[in-house]
Amino acid sequence: MLVLLGIAVVVAGFVARINPLLVILVAAVVTGVLAAVGSDLDLRGLFEAGVATLARFGDAFNDNRYFHITWLILPVIGVLERAGLQERARQLIANVRAATAGRLLLVYLFVRQATSALGLTSLGGHPQMVRPLVAPMAEGAAEAEHGPLPDKVRFRIRGMSAATDNIGLFFGEDIFIAIGSIVLMVGFLEQAGLKVEALHISLWAIPTAIAAFIVHGLRLWLLDRALKRDLAAPSSEMEAAR
Repeated sequence: MLVLLGIAVVVAGFVARINPLLVILVAAVVTGVLAAVGSDLDLRGLFEAGVATLARFGDAFNDNRYFHITWLILPVIGVLERAGLQERARQLIANVRAATAGRLLLVYLFVRQATSALGLTSLGGHPQMVRPLVAPMAEGAAEAEHGPLPDKVRFRIRGMSAATDNIGLFFGEDIFIAIGSIVLMVGFLEQAGLKVEALHISLWAIPTAIAAFIVHGLRLWLLDRALKRDLAAPSSEMEAAR
């Protein structure tokens, strides 16, 4: 029954709004130590039980360290943003005269689809690519062309940046033969008595990916036209008022 006190530690820690990672760590140590109480150990033995529990955490982290690398990227991105990553991205793209928000996102769509088709789905994403780089660069291109942006336009560009990443990933990854969706379709068809090669499914995903690229590319072209129309209207109104 004493080992159940670890659950009480978790509940108390969450109620007190203490750091969840710290609460879980303390609860695990408490559970490990109390599990050894029934073995008639002295204080030294209980201390060693706590150390052994922490060692299990270390072993689990070490065995799955490649999985945790993905999560370590997030604090790195946070530090870079605090150091001015988004501002640098805006300044960089503002120096390219031919860049517009739509053209920039079209290039990113092509790169995202191409890398996803090769199985490199982790090269993009909202937290590690869209928020710190792609969206600020698209905003910078629009600012260089049209001047300061109202919040409505800025949020629209951010939304289109996120949508571009989603479309590139969704329609690009199905071309990769070892992706989970293709394996699922092959297994489902085999259960229905239809034997289909995974390579054939991935090849038939190519026309769909091309169609998605064309359709979303048209949407990005219309985005540039809409920005030019909407942002030119206020300036013309100001000139008429003068």
